[in-house]
Amino acid sequence: MLQLTALYRYPLKSGASQVLPEATIDALGLAGDRRWMLVDAASGRFLSQRLLPQIGRIVAQGSAAGLQLSAPGAAPLQVPLPDPATGLRTVTLWADTFAVSDAGEAAAHWCSSYLQRACRLVHVPLQQARQIDRTFAEAGERVGFADGFPLLLIGQASLDDLAARVGRPLEMLRFRPNLVVGGALPYAEDGWKRIRIGALQLRVVKGCSRCIMTTLDPFTGERSTDREPLRTLEGYRQRDGQVYFGQNLIAEACGELRVGMPVEVLE
Repeated sequence: MLQLTALYRYPLKSGASQVLPEATIDALGLAGDRRWMLVDAASGRFLSQRLLPQIGRIVAQGSAAGLQLSAPGAAPLQVPLPDPATGLRTVTLWADTFAVSDAGEAAAHWCSSYLQRACRLVHVPLQQARQIDRTFAEAGERVGFADGFPLLLIGQASLDDLAARVGRPLEMLRFRPNLVVGGALPYAEDGWKRIRIGALQLRVVKGCSRCIMTTLDPFTGERSTDREPLRTLEGYRQRDGQVYFGQNLIAEACGELRVGMPVEVLE
């Protein structure tokens, strides 16, 4: 039987993960997932572990009131939720340029001091979220600060197969999924088009292309000297110049998810 075996949330894009026993799916995906992001102070371009691996050590705890930031060697900071009607800042996330809410000077100072780079912390509420690529989504389907899609799913057997090929255990968090499904064959998710978890239906819309972030230890930020597991993935999961592992999803409604729920492949 297929089963939802893990739920992960990343309140700050590229920041530390949260392991959840249950979660709400809202109009932008997992509630509270990647609604905050760091951008270069001068250009507004997004910052991630691809450039600054130490972002992965920032722990962000979101709430209705805002965000608490903590990191090794830094005093915690409480960041109020910014007013979406004021303090707008233009940011660039891949090919998208749009205006979102700046979190203010105290947050900018804390993040800049920790990263040793001038940056700003920004927040995206629903009304400022981006339209998902219309090649894969309907008009009005939106995403926050995730790279392109609201949800990412990986089969546990797929990771186990990859680890066997690499020859050592691999952390699921190297791939930063939201949903992990157990009980399927390796890479079975490649062939899914629609699934149901509990009462919630989700469309499987596109494979997830992978980059150098997969070579970073998710807890220390250290890069593997042998480029694994990306090097192994390049040997058997590459097509059209991209390396794929995991599947991007769009939920068809809001709802609740809980670890242990059955997963049904509808199409």
